[in-house]
Formats: sequence, structure tokens, C-alpha cells
Amino acid sequence: MARLERPESFPMTTQRKIRVLVGKAGLDGHDRGAKIVAASLRDAGMEVIYTGLRQTPEMIVAAAIQEDVDAIGLSSLSGAHMTLFPRVLELLRANGVRNILLFGGGIIPEADGAALAAQGMGRLFGPGSDTREIAAYIEAEVARRRAAA
Repeated sequence: MARLERPESFPMTTQRKIRVLVGKAGLDGHDRGAKIVAASLRDAGMEVIYTGLRQTPEMIVAAAIQEDVDAIGLSSLSGAHMTLFPRVLELLRANGVRNILLFGGGIIPEADGAALAAQGMGRLFGPGSDTREIAAYIEAEVARRRAAA
């Protein structure tokens, strides 16, 4: 029986696709931007799970853990970002999760963005952000985290 040889162009290992959960926490009912980002990340080759509207931080974290995601993208246009985003960070830490990137988008004042960053939040993207920039950020940050693991 002939032995098959591995072609030189075939990689020894394959890296799994980046998995991103996109969520709308709280009572915010505006999801157009979140859906645009989700579709753009899918177009960039990522696997995307969109949780839909009016999710609690607990629901978002549970879904992220269950789906084994690399990143969570939260969208907030309701002004509740200083409550909801830190709560997601707190729940991730309480569940022993340190490797999931948490990034966000929406209408978030600079001072709030700085306070969230100090708590461990990733980048925040405002209205009109280039979705290619969002995808590039996620790719770079996930690669950095995977290399460090």
C-alpha cells in the first residue's frame, strides 16, 4: 500500500477562524450598526454569533463561553455603557475568562472611553467607523492573545 505524502503547501496545523459574539445589552433597541459590523466581520472571514436585542450581561457572557468566542463586541447607543460594559468585564473575570477580547461601539464620550479602557475594555468604535479597521483590530488582538496563551 502506497504511503501518501503531505504536500509542502499543506500546513501542519490550521488555525481556527476567529469567533466573535456581537451583542446588544440592556434596553437599547437600535441594532443597525451592530448588524452592519456583524455582517462585515463575517465578510472578513470570521464566525459571528449575533445575540439580538435586549440581552443581559449574564446572557452575553454565558453565550460567549458556550460558543467559545475569541471576542465580544458590545454596542451601546442608550447611554448605559458605563453600567453594562463593566458588568460584562466583571462576569468574564468571575467565570475565570481572561482571554476573550471585549470591544465596543456606539456613542461613548471620550472620558467614558478612557475609564472603560482603564478597566480592561478593548477599543471603542464610534458611528461611521471603518469596518475594515474594526476587523483588522480584532485580527491583530486575537492573534496577540493566542500567541500569549
